[in-house]
Formats: sequence, C-alpha cells, structure tokens
Amino acid sequence: MHEADVAADALVLPDLDAIRSAQSRIAPHVHRTPVLRCRSIDAEAGAELFFKAENIQRTGAFKARGASNAVFSLSDQEARHGVVTHSSGNHGAALAYAAGRRGIPAFVVMPESAPRTKQENVRRRGATIRFCAPTLEARDAACAAIQRETGARLVHPFDDVRVIAGQGTAALELIDESPGLGAIVAPVGGGGLLSGTSIAVKSGDPAVRVFGAEPANADDAARSFRSGSVEPLASTTTIADGLRTTLSPRTLSAIRAHVDAIRTASEAAIVRAMRMIWERMKIIVEPSAAVPLACLLEGALDVRGMRVGIILSGGNADLDRLPWQS
Repeated sequence: MHEADVAADALVLPDLDAIRSAQSRIAPHVHRTPVLRCRSIDAEAGAELFFKAENIQRTGAFKARGASNAVFSLSDQEARHGVVTHSSGNHGAALAYAAGRRGIPAFVVMPESAPRTKQENVRRRGATIRFCAPTLEARDAACAAIQRETGARLVHPFDDVRVIAGQGTAALELIDESPGLGAIVAPVGGGGLLSGTSIAVKSGDPAVRVFGAEPANADDAARSFRSGSVEPLASTTTIADGLRTTLSPRTLSAIRAHVDAIRTASEAAIVRAMRMIWERMKIIVEPSAAVPLACLLEGALDVRGMRVGIILSGGNADLDRLPWQS
C-alpha cells in the first residue's frame, strides 16, 4: 500500500448506516442499557440530565459495544488466530468477552500500572495478558510481537472504524429513549466513544450539540481540538485513568468535524461528581464516567435549562482505592 493510501485509510470513519449495522450486529451480545434520571442532580446542574448507564454494560463499560462489533465483523479466516489489543483495562476486558463469545483467543497487552480490578476483569474473561511499561511505544511493541508470534488480528481500542461504529450505538439508544435532547456529553480519552457519539448524533440532527469532557490534568484532546493536530499527552496524574490516552488522526478528524467543544474538569470536581452519582443514584461509576457531570457542576459547559444526555462510560472502579477514602 502506498503512503498516500495508508494516510487516507487512517482517516476513514463510519457513517450512520455503519453505526446502525453495528447496532444490529451486536444486539445479541450487549445490553440495551437504561437511561436514568436524578432530580437532585438536575437541580445542582440546572438542567434535565439523562444518564445512559453504560456502567452496567457487559464487562462494566461501553467498550463491549466497539469490541463486539469489531470481533463479529471479522471473517472466519481473519478471526482464526484470535485478536490482540493494548488496553489499561476496559477495552481489554471487552475484547476478551467478545472473543470468548466467538470462541477465539484474545491477547491483551496491559501497562504494569493498570489497576488490579481492571487486570482481573480481563483475566477472568479468559484473555492472555502480557504486561509492559506504561508507555505507548511499549504497548505498540508488545502488540506487534504478539501478532508475529500468533497471527492474531489487532483490534485497536479506538483507532478502528468498526470500534468507533460500535461505540456510536450507545448514542443511538440514548436519542431513541430520550427525545428532545439539546446536547449530549461524553468523556474523551482516545476519542472512540466521542467520535461514534458525534457521528450518530449529528447525522440524525445537526442541531443537537455534542461535547467532550476530559480531566484538566490530561487535556490533550482539548488542545488537539483547538490546534487541529494530535497533541501529545505529557506524563500526568489523574484519577480518571481511563482517559489518559491521546487521540489518533482518525478520531481527531471525527471530533473536529462533529463535536461542538471539549471542556475540562478539575480533579476535585471529578471526585465530587463521582461521589454524587454513587450517593444519589445508588450506582457504581468509575472516575472517567464522572467527568462529564464534573464539567457541568464546575460550569465548564453551559447547558442550563437544557435536556442533556450524559454517557456514563463505565463502572469498573477500584473499590480498594476510592478517592474519598483516607
């Protein structure tokens, strides 16, 4: 393949038809998660909020959607040696789950610093884990080595058309169950969820606003959105560990085309939002899932008086290291 063809392929994105096809393909393998309300949180945010509860999705996160679409899109020939990915946890567990449903092996490269709860989430679904240093270069090298050794097919956590299409199905359900939304907010790390969400939403109704939310301590997506180039993420610490990932050219292209803005939240606001969801909605969410609400509580997103959809991206919290415990 010529360099120009490779570059063009790196920017290919799914359309609404691809997202709808993904919805049909993955229906037997994922939950149609509920949309939850909380009047007291509405009062805090000054808006009507509709929470898409992907924290109770298969494997505990929205990632089951994209992984299932990718795995079940493979031909028998492509799937016969299994699949491989790199992940801090949620995508790895999702890929292991989808591979198990198809009856093929899954190999997951994880950083040594991955939370133990996420390691166990991957391991108990039958994947073979290979640990590496917590750098993108180490992850890529370990994935490449597994591909050479096994012939497994790479399913990237977010830089994959099939994964993006699968992630967009959550927004289709949210729109269907909550008509009249004026805005939808999703967390952004690598951008797969926000890309799929924005394509699904804007293809149906361009007037609905789509926002990304990320930690101020890991604001590379906001910087990339402004500059138009993928900005590096410096070594950083944030409680929202699932969002410590940089965009790809593909996801940046989707986000720049379809997202209205990306805003950031402080660590204190993320902890406050997470605890508020636990205490008032009686559901478990991980820190990354609380970032959209944190942006609303801090006023980084002005949605007062609107009907707003929020995608609660996951519920794989480390119960031994809750942020409000001393």
